[in-house]
Order: sequence, then C-alpha cells, then structure tokens
Amino acid sequence: MISYLLNKIIYALLTLFGVVTVIFFLFNVLPGDPAQMMLGQNEDSEQLAIVKQKYGFDKPISVQYFYYLNDLSPISFHSNKQTDYTFLREGKYSGAKLFSVGNTTTILKFPYLRESFTKQGKKVSQVLAETLPNTFVLAVTAIIIAMILGVLLGIVSALYKDKWLDKTIQIFSTLGMSIPSFFSAILFAWFFGYILHEYTNLEMTGSLYELDDFGEAMHIKWKNLILPAVVLGIRPLAVVIQLMRNSLLEVFNQDYIRTARAKGLSEFQIIKKHAVKNALNPVVTAISGWFASMLAGAVFVEYIFGWNGLGKEIVNALNTLDLPIIMGSVLIIALLFIIINIFVDLIYVWLDPKVKLQ
Repeated sequence: MISYLLNKIIYALLTLFGVVTVIFFLFNVLPGDPAQMMLGQNEDSEQLAIVKQKYGFDKPISVQYFYYLNDLSPISFHSNKQTDYTFLREGKYSGAKLFSVGNTTTILKFPYLRESFTKQGKKVSQVLAETLPNTFVLAVTAIIIAMILGVLLGIVSALYKDKWLDKTIQIFSTLGMSIPSFFSAILFAWFFGYILHEYTNLEMTGSLYELDDFGEAMHIKWKNLILPAVVLGIRPLAVVIQLMRNSLLEVFNQDYIRTARAKGLSEFQIIKKHAVKNALNPVVTAISGWFASMLAGAVFVEYIFGWNGLGKEIVNALNTLDLPIIMGSVLIIALLFIIINIFVDLIYVWLDPKVKLQ
C-alpha cells in the first residue's frame, strides 16, 4: 500500500507539473495585456508600469513561468527587496517562514493561485472555494441518480433480455447518450421550469444559495438542484445502464452462477450475493470517469440553469480572459481527476480481492 501511494504521489506531481507548464504557456501566448485587463478603463501609463512590475508582467515569459511555479510550490523562495515580484507582501500567502539566507527568505505555504484580473484583487482560491462546493453538490447528486437508476435499470434489462421492457430501456439509453447536455438543459428548463411550472414549482434558473425576498440573507434552495442534477445525470445514466446490462449478462454465463442455480438459490439471491458485485467493475470505471468529467464539464448545464458553480465561473472567466481563474480551475480539475483515480483503484480492491495494488 505504501509503495502504491508513493508511486501515485510521484505520478500526481509529474502530471500536475505537465498541466501547469501547458496551461501557463498556452494562456500566456493569447493576445491581450493582463495589466490592462486589471486596470480596465482607469488605465494610464504610470499605473500600467506599476501593475506590470508588481505582478511580474514586465519580465520575460520564462521568468514569469518560474514565478508561477514559485507561487504554486508549497516551499517557495522570496526576495527581501520590496521592488521585486517575489517580495513577501503581507496577506499574499498563508504560511510560515522557515529560514533566511542573505537576501532570500524560504517559506512553507499553501499553493498560491494568484488574484483574479476582474474581481478587484480577489484571490483565485477564494473564488474556487465559493464555486467548487456548488459544483461538487451538483455532480454528486447527478452521479447518485445515474448510479442508482442505472444499476437498477441495467439489472432489469438483463433479466428481461430481448423482451419489450429490455428494448424500451435500450431505446431510452440510446437517446440519453445521443442528446447533448446543453440541449437537454434547455429542453428541461423550458418544459419543467416554464410550461409545467404551475405543477412542478420549479424555476428555469436558480442556484443552491439564493437571497430571500427581502435581500437580507442567503438560503438554500434544494428545489433548484433537481433539474440541473437530472440533466447532468442523463448521459452517465445511459452509459451505466448499458454497461450494467452487458456486464451482468456476461456474469450470468459464468460457472459459479450455474453452480449457485444448481444449489437451488433463488434468482434474487444469485443477483444480490454473486452477480451484481462482480458486474460492477466496468460500472465503477465509467462512473469515476464521468464524475471527474462532471466536475470539469458541467459548464453548459450550470450556465443555462444559472447554477453558481465552477463551470459557470469558467465561462465568465473565458469571456473576460481572467487567466488566473481559468488556470486555477484547470489545475483543480486535474488534481480532482488524480484523486478520483486513486479512490477508484481502492474500490477495485474491495470489489475484487484478486486485484492487487501495484
């Protein structure tokens, strides 16, 4: 286990380093001056020079890259000169000083994702802390819907293979995989939030937290979660149905299932104790990938439903070229992919004792 975790940590660090390198050079070759974006209409040559010096935009791209790595690294090095970008400004980092050598101070800190260009100096970490939990709630709800309904419908479809019920479920599954999420979102918002609003009491748009009627306090609106979660869960639901059906049919042909039937076990006992658990491996693989994708790809669904999550924030950042938020979001998504993959490996071991962590 220790060897496995060490290998995964090294893999994670190398992956994140590659992601950091790609997104830094990719977004820094885009047209536009970050300093001008930060100043907006208040720009003048003197202020422009000050901002460029403060954030290191006046340096060559290679130097800016090492500045970015220094900000992200848990252990970073800082100049004691106030005119340098690496000067340790108060409130910039959350960490502790380790030691000083000459003109350089070394500190231990949380990774610094810098400040938003368009949110008046608001830290990217704060923006992500406000939006990522909403996306997490949405993705978890959607994946729970997809997992429960997908496994149940997949079992039913396998038990009634080639019957009308199986064919009906297969048609639904095919439609679910074929229809794009943004089209489903528009359709569900219009039909259930507008046409049937009188009966469903659901809104076309809305987020998890909303101001009350007096505009004084934020309250949780659980009903706003229903439509985006269902829409986001349709495609993984369709995939889980197909995988569960095919995997279960394959398991039914195994020798140990024939032995269980020969012993007189009921079909329910066979499915519950023997078949389902062994048929879940491909489903777990699909669900892990979809869950990570949901955290990254709920962009259209969140934007259409007005859900204040990471996806909507990424769209707004792309519209305004708010590079620190875009880069920070991509890094967080990459980290989540790695964590989910490790978690899935551990689930494999639980589902199948023959699987060993290498």
